[in-house]
Amino acid sequence: MTFIGVLGFIFYRIDPVHLLPYTTGMILLTVLFALFYKKRLHEGHPGILLYVVMLCVYSFGPLSILLPLWAPALLFVAVVFILNANGVIERFTAGADTYEFETLGKMVLLSAVILPLLPDEKVIPYIPLSPFKIWLAVVVISAISYGGYITQKYFFPNKGYFLTGLIGGTYSSTATTVVLARKQKSVGYNPVIEAAIIAATSMMYLRLIVVAAIFNFAIARSLLVPFIVLSFAGLVISVFFLRHSGQEGESVGFVDKNPLELGTAFVFAALFVIMMMLTQYVTKHYGSGGLEMLSFLVGFTDIDPFVLSLLTGKYSVTALQVTAAIMIAAGSNNLLKALYALWFGGVRSSWKAALWIAVLGLLTIGWALKIEHFL
Repeated sequence: MTFIGVLGFIFYRIDPVHLLPYTTGMILLTVLFALFYKKRLHEGHPGILLYVVMLCVYSFGPLSILLPLWAPALLFVAVVFILNANGVIERFTAGADTYEFETLGKMVLLSAVILPLLPDEKVIPYIPLSPFKIWLAVVVISAISYGGYITQKYFFPNKGYFLTGLIGGTYSSTATTVVLARKQKSVGYNPVIEAAIIAATSMMYLRLIVVAAIFNFAIARSLLVPFIVLSFAGLVISVFFLRHSGQEGESVGFVDKNPLELGTAFVFAALFVIMMMLTQYVTKHYGSGGLEMLSFLVGFTDIDPFVLSLLTGKYSVTALQVTAAIMIAAGSNNLLKALYALWFGGVRSSWKAALWIAVLGLLTIGWALKIEHFL
């Protein structure tokens, strides 16, 4: 590698204008590496990290001449770190799904290339947001979900039921409830799984606080106390089940559908727009009572598009009523998850978890009604 760096320096000094020797040297090194890479392919080692490092070292000479000393020094440090992390990178990529990298690449394309091209003016009738802000909301909510999904699948794979519930709840408490309830039905009654189901719902409250803080800090501040109290209560209940289980937290193969699929993102965007139009119509013609009913009904579906529409839209209701609507939707969504726990896990195995999730849901709805009508 030192010899390659010296060659790069000499070839650049020979012709710093047309770079003919330098370019020729790079081409020859690439050809040599191609021959070496062909042999590596036959041995089952397709990595090109060595070639990338070689190009970096080859560029040290021109960088040391054209740029301040910190530039080649920074590149040197980066090369050293990459080489030291090579084993970790290989282990990670060996267990990674290449299709997910493809999906992530498409999402980066849509967010980093197409998103800036969208108009930031209101061009859609009856929609108070521009296409740019609509898609930005989709990108943000997808990124939050994808972060929880990646953490669960690659950093804490098969680490036990309870951890599955905690991390799974950060991106989809409903999907986590279904998966764990099915596991409960297959293995029989297990208090650890019940604890995990309750923990997933508890994490949903914290997730909604984060989403609200990103899009509407005033609403997030109103949700902070009730959602933290409800989340803490759920975690206390789940820990009680966990400590009195007398069983170890067994592994569970939790592989849910990638939440960053492009099709899912487009469907989410469409639902987001529909929910915004529907909310605007309901609040205009039926006021806060209509919004309460809509919030309760929406809770039996995916509440994220509805919550985002409340956080980003402008309606003829107060901020307190918007806060109550989000809480009602979260509470009725808990009732849905309680039904899912009974349906997929069986009444005999999952009734305790379903009961506590339903209690949390009713408390959430009751707190919301108290906020709206008595404060």
